[in-house]
Amino acid sequence: MKCKNEKGITLIVLAVTIIIMLIIASIAIYAGTESIKNAKLEALKTNMLLIQAKAKEYVEEVSFKIGVTSGVDATEVQNRTNQARTEIYINDAQLEVVTDTSKIPGLTSGNTYKVGQEALKKMGLEQIENTEGEYWVTFDEENCTVEVYNTEGYQGKYSLTDIENIN
Repeated sequence: MKCKNEKGITLIVLAVTIIIMLIIASIAIYAGTESIKNAKLEALKTNMLLIQAKAKEYVEEVSFKIGVTSGVDATEVQNRTNQARTEIYINDAQLEVVTDTSKIPGLTSGNTYKVGQEALKKMGLEQIENTEGEYWVTFDEENCTVEVYNTEGYQGKYSLTDIENIN
């Protein structure tokens, strides 16, 4: 026999409590996944910026080794450039020349090098691990610029310039 004064939790109150808890949990999960995405993006940007800074040193060294080019014919400038690239980029930094650039849309083959784990160690960047794709760099000695790419990318962006513009 039931008494009218019995206190207890009703089925409706239990359902409302569970629904509220599910809403709170979904908000927390969304915030957590967004934080993880942002952390991965920031780690990728940081790694690419470190590689870019070190690669710019190599470009400046190549420009120095090429030397003054006024009054020198184009063939000699090209020979000096190729020799300096080989000595500095490949031998010193242990970079691999990239011949197939199809992993990154819009990137044309040319002065592009893969930055492997050995190259990172040689550059003093052993803390960077190639867990998320490969890092590639393109050098432009004339303008002393370097562009860094990641083959995995982030939201369809592969170059450091594009990734830096993501909010």
